[in-house]
Amino acid sequence: MVVQASGPASETSAVREAHRFDEAKLEAFLAARIEGFAGPMTVEQFKGGQSNPTYLLTTPARRYVLRKKPPGKLLASAHQIEREYKVIEALAGTGVPVAPALLLCEDAEVIGTPFYVMGHVDGRVLRDPQLPGATPAERAAIYEQMVDVLARLHSVDVNAVGLGDFGKPGNYFERQIGRWSKQYEAAKTETVDAMDKLMAWLPANIPPGEHVALVHGDYRLENTIFHATEPRMLAVLDWELATLGHPLADLAYNCMPYHIADPTMGNLMGIDFAATGIPSEPDYLAAYCRKTGRTGIPNWEFYLAFSMFRLSSIAQGVYKRGLDGNASSDKAMMYGAVAKFLAELACETLRKAGVGI
Repeated sequence: MVVQASGPASETSAVREAHRFDEAKLEAFLAARIEGFAGPMTVEQFKGGQSNPTYLLTTPARRYVLRKKPPGKLLASAHQIEREYKVIEALAGTGVPVAPALLLCEDAEVIGTPFYVMGHVDGRVLRDPQLPGATPAERAAIYEQMVDVLARLHSVDVNAVGLGDFGKPGNYFERQIGRWSKQYEAAKTETVDAMDKLMAWLPANIPPGEHVALVHGDYRLENTIFHATEPRMLAVLDWELATLGHPLADLAYNCMPYHIADPTMGNLMGIDFAATGIPSEPDYLAAYCRKTGRTGIPNWEFYLAFSMFRLSSIAQGVYKRGLDGNASSDKAMMYGAVAKFLAELACETLRKAGVGI
């Protein structure tokens, strides 16, 4: 769910035992296939990340980032690093900032699972959405940049960049609710009444209208890299969940900090928006509408509840991998409680909006 794909070396550590591979074999493989790649190569693992293990590869001339599938038995349709690579490669030059895509290897014989390599992007990973230490003007500019890049992403001509087949057009919410319900059931460890209610209510209450766009699936501040000193985004990270889908699902997920007080990821609840320079949720939504030509967003509570439901399913999968011993972070065991909390919050969000569930 959270993957750190760049940042200072202090955010890396020695490769965890469960995620080790033959580094000499990898070095020889990359030297033969990536122009300018030359050892000696050192490998460190980024500390963050619950989904695809991510590594910093350092050579005398350059640094690279490698992302691979985790070891062990995986849930169907999860950890699709091949799709990540395809979208990063396609978005180069579109105005949506991405890291340079360098190599995709689908041969599990090299390091045990498929993987890809991209260029390392130097900059800041801003983990706290309240942006401590920034001025109000800097905060406003960073959030303006974030919503602008999201609007640009949703405006990409998918056929022109070769992503017309990146997902099934239409019926996005119906398919997504079905997918994450199945993922949840496959990783289920106890009965959660709120999740059962959501899996019944959501497919029966999908708002009318179709709008197909390229969606990121995990678009938030922490999954971007900003310039070291300027409020300018250099790369969007973690494209594992990208697909052709409904842009308002992306937008609602991007607005989760306004609704979830997550102690590990930060939030935007209870702050003085005018004093901090951070836009309120209505102002952020209005900016998105201006940039995309929308006149408003009816049924906003549905999109919020859907995002919480999807996060709950993802969290349950992380927890199950923790129980099975093949999660990519040692924090996986706390996600069982997170999954239950998110499902209950989704139901409460609908009730507060006057929607019966």
